Amino acid sequence: MLYPQRLGQFTREHTDTVAALLCGLLLFFGWFALHLGWLGLAFLLLPAAYVIGGYESAREGLTTLFKEKELDVDLLMIVAAIGAASLGLWRREYHLIIDGAILILIFAISGALEGYAMQRTERSIRSLMSLTPDTARVLLQGREEEIPISQLKVGDEIVVKPGELIPTDGIILSGYSTLNQAAITGESLPVEKTVGAEVFAGTLNGYGALQIKVHKPAQSSLIQRVIRLVEQAQTEAPPSQEFIDRFEKGYAKVIVVAGVLLATLPPFLWGWDWETTIYRALTFLVVASPCALMAAIMPTLLSGIANGARQGILFKNGAQLEKIGKVRAIAFDKTGTLTTGQVQVFQVIAASEYTQENVLKAAASVESYSEHPIGKAIVQAADDLDLVGAIQVQAIPGQGIVGIAQEQQIIVGNAVFVQQYVTNLPEELRKMAQSLEQEGKTVVWVAQEGRGAGEQGSRGAEVMGVIAIADQVRWQAAATITRLKQLGIEQIVMLTGDNEETAQSVAKAVGIDRVYAQLLPEDKLDVIRLLQQKYQTVAMVGDGINDAPALAQASVGIAMGISGSDVALETADIVLMADKLEKIAVAIHLGRRSQSIVKQNIFVALGFIVLLLMGNFLGSINLPIGVIGHEGSTVLVTLSGLRLLK
Repeated sequence: MLYPQRLGQFTREHTDTVAALLCGLLLFFGWFALHLGWLGLAFLLLPAAYVIGGYESAREGLTTLFKEKELDVDLLMIVAAIGAASLGLWRREYHLIIDGAILILIFAISGALEGYAMQRTERSIRSLMSLTPDTARVLLQGREEEIPISQLKVGDEIVVKPGELIPTDGIILSGYSTLNQAAITGESLPVEKTVGAEVFAGTLNGYGALQIKVHKPAQSSLIQRVIRLVEQAQTEAPPSQEFIDRFEKGYAKVIVVAGVLLATLPPFLWGWDWETTIYRALTFLVVASPCALMAAIMPTLLSGIANGARQGILFKNGAQLEKIGKVRAIAFDKTGTLTTGQVQVFQVIAASEYTQENVLKAAASVESYSEHPIGKAIVQAADDLDLVGAIQVQAIPGQGIVGIAQEQQIIVGNAVFVQQYVTNLPEELRKMAQSLEQEGKTVVWVAQEGRGAGEQGSRGAEVMGVIAIADQVRWQAAATITRLKQLGIEQIVMLTGDNEETAQSVAKAVGIDRVYAQLLPEDKLDVIRLLQQKYQTVAMVGDGINDAPALAQASVGIAMGISGSDVALETADIVLMADKLEKIAVAIHLGRRSQSIVKQNIFVALGFIVLLLMGNFLGSINLPIGVIGHEGSTVLVTLSGLRLLK
């Protein structure tokens, strides 16, 4: 019983695709029956192909005609197809019925592709909505009670336990924790927050329980603003789409008016007989139909999409393949895009009496008991060392961690924390640490109980060294930026929620000159709009939820396939499936080639139409020759488009 249910569900979700498939099958079997001389079966199958494949185009064309008083290509194609079929029946040249069905099939396939593209906005919004929990744990008269997010009011106090998502924006009333805000602000490291700090919906709470006061309506939270921005940016029609719509309507009007005039005036102006007039008018409708023009574009773009997929570049629709070739400016997110998004040990600097191995081993012995991302990075870096288990380990949130290993106290933390245990910080190490921090690195100091030290906390410890933690730059990032500049990209910028020092450090490493730091999602959106005002076609490369509005607003949104969030993947137009930045240059090259081939095909298609129309007007071609010329030009430009498969 499951198979009929699944079939019914597939049919409902992919109506246009099913219609195109049925139209193609009926067309094939109708042609086969006609070839065998089974006219009865052919006349049963071919009209069914017309109805099934052309229903949606006819409905849209008639709706546009009656409601908007406009003619479009949908209606023109139906008229041309019916005209070809009528002429075929009249002259008993039944192959013309096949030609009309082919026109309808081409439009049915185009309609199915357009339907898939229109579903992206709805999927993006659904993905965004899943980022926050449906309920919040509210304190009511000293008791915890779960209520829907929509029922939260300003002033409500909510409780968020370790490992839970923050349900709405608010201010911390009590508690201390680290929050992973990378999805919202793009910060590469979890942020430590305590009483008085603002927290955002959709961010992940760390190890501490928090009591939060709601200070704005839930619908005004940052994540809800992201949702609205994505929705707004994706529903704004780009200028190219508006131009295509105007062109289709204008073309249809010209052809229909010309067809009507050609079917009525020649007998009065040139003395043609009515049979010749109708014959040439119907031939005009066939040769003037825009099949070759349509084939000039879609096969090329589909071939480019297939080529990109083989190279790990997923184009979500053909329009983006064209647009990527026109890009003049590119904006890169930092965390997870230009960098790996995973904090790692960048450098270990030992004091004169110690080795790097001593420093790393001592720090890892106590950090192995920590859940902090920095601690995990240190333990991972010391994975091949023979670690000694520590005892009496105590973590001091926001400062550091202490423990005893091999009967010596080990202190790991920031400079202020370590200074509580040591007499002084070595000047040389202090200067190195300051230099590393200016480059955007997080510096962790490591000290141990000194020889002959007194009681714990008596400032008898000595510094072993420092460990620099950083989000690693992708190895191919610098080469990618260089290649993009060689391709003539006029402006390359970096957008990030991180601080200015970290941003400038990464930008310098990869060769980006312009940096926008400490940005919220709406700030990134504003930067994209400014770039579009100057450069028109702008690409945005990102991976996080915070990048979703900018990805949607950009002319071309490019997401990282492996590290990217679900929302970024849904919102973006292009996905780099293997997170290989160098594929951006490949995508631009494919886009430029597709533009070139499309222009060539349009020139050929229009050239054939002009020649056929002239021949029809002068009476030097008959309908079979017109159909051959029409179908031949369609096949020619289709084969030309397939060149991108190489």
